[in-house]
Amino acid sequence: MSVQERKERERAGRERLILATARELAEQQGWDAVTTRRLAERIEYSQPVLYSHFRGKREIIGAVALEGAAEMAAALRAATSAADGPRTRVTGLAHAYLDFAAGNPAVYDAMFQLDGGLAFADEDTPEPLKDAFAALLESLGEVAGDGVHPGLFTEVFWASLHGLATLTRAGRLPPEDTEPRLELLVERLAMV
Repeated sequence: MSVQERKERERAGRERLILATARELAEQQGWDAVTTRRLAERIEYSQPVLYSHFRGKREIIGAVALEGAAEMAAALRAATSAADGPRTRVTGLAHAYLDFAAGNPAVYDAMFQLDGGLAFADEDTPEPLKDAFAALLESLGEVAGDGVHPGLFTEVFWASLHGLATLTRAGRLPPEDTEPRLELLVERLAMV
């Protein structure tokens, strides 16, 4: 291995450490607790080393959002891959989405609530975000209905899932009614 390859591997390792530490801190104490000073202390590198990887918290949030999008896409595909029929697929997708949001609240916030400097619904949208949407579209496009644009249907269904996730987490919807809400969403919106 050349010196350059070793340096690149070490740099990638530091980046993974920074992001893992930011995620851990955000999940434990919220994103307000994630500062470059705290991250530098936790990873035992100086702030200038941290800044050599990310220009600041906004870029860290963006990088966490991209990681989260890739993880969400994988979770959605895993939940729908073995499903037998459209109803089971859409129900599995909805459960996987809400489970991801509930199990990774800080990552979910980085993806959809915080400014990570990422473009959405644009030609400049990063590939992991496009792929997460594609993972939704793969299952929802088939149930959009005649004359309904599959992408628009997917956006509306996604918006519904996002609303359920954020309102439940905020305590505005009782969690014990999640299942009936999902049944209603699948039956009435996806009509499967």
